[in-house]
Amino acid sequence: MPEPFHRHFGPLLFLAGLFFCNFVSRIVLGPLLPAIETDLHLSHAIVGSFFLVLSLGYFVSLAGSGFVSARITHRHTITLSAVTVGLALAVLASSRNLITIQTALVLLGLAAGLYLPSGIACITAMVDIRHWGKALAIHELAPNSGFMAAPLIAETLMHWTSWRGVLLVIGAVTALLGLAQARWGKGGRFAGQRPDLTALRHLAAEPLYWRMILLFGLAISSTLGVYTMLPLYLIVERGLDQSWANTLIGLSRISTLIMALASGWVTDRFGAKRTIIGVFLFTGSATLALSLAKGTGLVVAVLIQPMVAVCFFPAGFAVLSNIGSPAARNLAVSMTAPVAFLIGGGLLPAAIGFFGDMGRFSLGIGLAGIMMIFGIAVAFSLKMPDRA
Repeated sequence: MPEPFHRHFGPLLFLAGLFFCNFVSRIVLGPLLPAIETDLHLSHAIVGSFFLVLSLGYFVSLAGSGFVSARITHRHTITLSAVTVGLALAVLASSRNLITIQTALVLLGLAAGLYLPSGIACITAMVDIRHWGKALAIHELAPNSGFMAAPLIAETLMHWTSWRGVLLVIGAVTALLGLAQARWGKGGRFAGQRPDLTALRHLAAEPLYWRMILLFGLAISSTLGVYTMLPLYLIVERGLDQSWANTLIGLSRISTLIMALASGWVTDRFGAKRTIIGVFLFTGSATLALSLAKGTGLVVAVLIQPMVAVCFFPAGFAVLSNIGSPAARNLAVSMTAPVAFLIGGGLLPAAIGFFGDMGRFSLGIGLAGIMMIFGIAVAFSLKMPDRA
């Protein structure tokens, strides 16, 4: 008989903790950018490109993680990911030149990308299928709480140390959790499956798949992409104090925890297509307002911009899971995320940094908002499968 769900609560929280550290290790650079930029005398465009370099490593690792887990099992893949993330952050913290920084960022992306497929595989193997929704909801609290916690962690630790020390602390905690997973963690004692190239060719022939890549890229732009460059924008162009800017960004993510839990109900109530249209209408308009607002209006824009964006993902995954054959459906999810992260978490921050060097940070943010509003037209063009 399957074990009761409450017996898995501890292991689920432990995996969520690993996912939290994995996620924070990638996004904490955003709150640290002003300090890194000043310390190393770098331009806005160069520090904005950091996320593109990191996303390239993440893209390769996430897409090819099956080759690693097929050889060393999911359990050891999770440990390898966490320990290597810690190593990459240590290298990044000790970097004194651009080449070393970029090398460390590629390593960080490669290490972080190994976790998610193996983490999901562990959860779905450990928990009975009747409880998958609750288990994955607990796991998915990690990135949403990470958005809220990263600027607060950075700001708190920088009272005691430099940006280098912040990275060392996060790296050490992540590596220790990875070693604890190897010693005491549950589940994952089985090998992963290598990517199926035949299914990949069938997936590439699906027009809906390419539309969803674009929509996922825009959705990640509205969350991760804007988030990574927001501290620099608020401090450099809008003149906010660094402590207040990081605190404000952390507070803005509190609402996303509630909306993440409500987003499944929203998708069930209004349907995936309507939900996606509504998300891009609200989020695009709020991002555009963020580029124009000042004073109190700027504070309000920062607080509401991420609020609805998280509602996209349950709807988006509902569409992806209904594309093509059963083999292609699983592949659709694993192959959409890397490309979308490259677009939203890499190219967009680099573009905003480029506009920042031109003295037009607000223009970069505004164009991002216009792109999200464009997503409404793409969403209207979706032809949903009958079973969606």
